[in-house]
Amino acid sequence: MEMSYNLSGENEFRSPQNLIVPSASSPVENSLKEPCTTPLSNDTLYSNANSPSDSCVKPLCNAASENKSQGNKGVKYVSAEGDKLECGWGAFTPACLQSFNTPKGVLLFLCVASFLQGMIVNGFINTVITSIERRFDLHSYQSGLIASSYDIAACVCLTFVSYFGGNGHKPRWLGWGVLIMGVGSLVFALPHFTTSPYEVHFSEETGMCSSNQSMQCAESVSILSNYRFVFMLGQFLHGIGATPLYTLGVTYLDENVKSNYSPVYIAVFYTAAILGPAAGYLVGGMFLNIYTEIGKQIDLTPDNTLWVGAWWIGFLGAGAAALLTAIPILGYPRRLPGSQRYIIMRVSEAHQLKDGSHETALDPDFGKTVKDLPRSLLMLLKNPTFIFLCLAGATEATLIAGMSTFGPKFLESQYSLSASEAATLFGYLVVPAGGGGTFLGGFFVNKFKLRCSGIIKLCLLCTVTSLLAVFIFFIHCPNMPMAGVTQMYDQSILLESSLNLTAACNTECDCLREIYSPVCGSDDIMYYSACYAGCKKKSVLDSGKKVYHECSCILENDPTGSAQAIAGKCTSSCERRTLLLVFMFFVIFFTFLCSIPALTATLRCVSDRQRSFALGIQWIVVRTLGGIPGPIAFGSMIDLSCLVWQDQCGEQGSCYVYQNSAMSRYTLVAGIVYKVVGTVFFLLACLLYKPPPPESLPGSSAASENGNCVLQEHKSSLQTQAAE
Repeated sequence: MEMSYNLSGENEFRSPQNLIVPSASSPVENSLKEPCTTPLSNDTLYSNANSPSDSCVKPLCNAASENKSQGNKGVKYVSAEGDKLECGWGAFTPACLQSFNTPKGVLLFLCVASFLQGMIVNGFINTVITSIERRFDLHSYQSGLIASSYDIAACVCLTFVSYFGGNGHKPRWLGWGVLIMGVGSLVFALPHFTTSPYEVHFSEETGMCSSNQSMQCAESVSILSNYRFVFMLGQFLHGIGATPLYTLGVTYLDENVKSNYSPVYIAVFYTAAILGPAAGYLVGGMFLNIYTEIGKQIDLTPDNTLWVGAWWIGFLGAGAAALLTAIPILGYPRRLPGSQRYIIMRVSEAHQLKDGSHETALDPDFGKTVKDLPRSLLMLLKNPTFIFLCLAGATEATLIAGMSTFGPKFLESQYSLSASEAATLFGYLVVPAGGGGTFLGGFFVNKFKLRCSGIIKLCLLCTVTSLLAVFIFFIHCPNMPMAGVTQMYDQSILLESSLNLTAACNTECDCLREIYSPVCGSDDIMYYSACYAGCKKKSVLDSGKKVYHECSCILENDPTGSAQAIAGKCTSSCERRTLLLVFMFFVIFFTFLCSIPALTATLRCVSDRQRSFALGIQWIVVRTLGGIPGPIAFGSMIDLSCLVWQDQCGEQGSCYVYQNSAMSRYTLVAGIVYKVVGTVFFLLACLLYKPPPPESLPGSSAASENGNCVLQEHKSSLQTQAAE
């Protein structure tokens, strides 16, 4: 791409920012010849010998140097709209804040914001959704609508925010977005303070083998369920606030650092976003061990199905932190000091459209009004590389959304773990695999100086590698034997389609199907509950573990044993556990390894002025085709492997027990389908990419001529202007 600058008249660059240089008395043509060091900010000097394109700033150098010798402190950079490029709020720009007015300073606060977003939306929400259902009498589809409100809000706002924010003051859009996200968290916690205290009425004998057990079904819908609209409002605000973060935040980082360092900065930014959910699971799980009515004495324990933890504390803390984080982000300028040199040195790698309409985006006034929105969208739709990168991102997002939602459930079923143990194990798996893959993806792009076509090939390689690792789901861990579900009470084979929890040993217990509380008998067989195991007495160990005694069904299978059962599932002794975890690590690692390269390729295959808008459109595609339907598709396939469904007063609820072999089989099919489709999309993006002509790439003689001689083309006009 030919880099030309209109230096005659107003000394104006073709960029969103001008360099305002004090006038000098020396002739302009002398400044074209003298080597010098260009001041890029009040305290930073930059040598012109580093890059051929740096010679483009030499006409400004001598003027600045001479002005500095007259007593000034250097060149001041202001944006095209006249805003000073200093960190602060209005006229309040203290000197102590200017040390943060750097790319690393911006990265710090954006990482905090993305960490909080991940912790709130992907951590706390997923952790407390069960407690919220229990506390406010919500059905699963209602809680699902609460979770989806975030993506709905993001899809609605993405076009508007990415288009107008991309041509506006990005830090202000970002700061207000983080502020709105913080308000959303406070709104989400509001129902705890506006409802009456949570009260529980239960019997100690519930779940034991005793007569006259009953459970009343609610005849009317609880008024508490109306609070779902407050939760939806909180999630909607979360979605609005997070929208600028992953569109404008990425482009703001990309614009203010060298192009080869940009993938590393973006990788660090996204790594913080991945660590957020892990922290949300850990911190949220810790708060759920605290009773929701703090200070109130109660006999319940967190193991009880009626327990509701302090789900609201995390939202209050994270909301307050988001409000504080928004303040410094709002103080950043439109562009950082010194960023002009990166704009000068940047070489376009945008896909070259056949009709040449991509050159329209080079106009400085393009994209500043609503009438340019359809033209900008049409240019993106005519870019096949961008389209297929979006579709590939959607397939990867489907897998990521599906695995993040049902990964813990997969581990829980395969290894016979509790929900908390499975979530913890999955967190230990995702943090190094997802975080490490995200960071290394950006590092590889920077290390090997990959251009757009090379980046897409790296994405293709990662997708093929993860596709091969997906075949590990051919193996699975067998189900733990469960009386009445996987085998008969007399340990005979039970048909998969049948379910018979009742036997002669528990017919007099009047057990309830509604109460699912698995126990592990001394005969190494799991039972649906202590009641279905025929247990008549209970004791509690010093560790808090419940032990049930005089279990008639266990006595039949193990006459010489103790005929007792321990609350919880039996421990799995699956020998394939380590192998399965290792390959799951590689699937997650290589999936995240291509995330930052794919994002970098998206930024480079479009024109500079369309980057924010392109990311907004990409996020709409990814969420619409991947993030929203992904959990639904995975959930539907996994539900096909369910053996025991929850019975809620005659209505089917959630699944209690899955068949491990079927779950692995359906996960394998989903993984292969989406990975193959993603591979095809990356391949098409690579084949259809049309880079700029070779003469515009760095290192070519033509590029050097363009970088050094553009000024010579204007020399005569400059000399004429100086003479006048």
